[in-house]
Amino acid sequence: MTKNTVLQSINLDGETVCVDIFKRPDGSFGFEEFRRDPEDGRGWFAIGHYSGQIYQSESDAEVAARKSVGWLD
Repeated sequence: MTKNTVLQSINLDGETVCVDIFKRPDGSFGFEEFRRDPEDGRGWFAIGHYSGQIYQSESDAEVAARKSVGWLD
């Protein structure tokens, strides 16, 4: 199974929250919001539940992310 390719990773100050814009193996695009707790060694985990939404371009995914994730704008 081929993985999604992250095209952009936009971090909130403090680098504990981020949004990744990605391209799927099928050529569609999407985004997800992630969080990590520095004291927890497990790393990043999804908190937005946006990754199932499908967009035709990186630009469309970024516009949707900016509308959906309050801290981006």
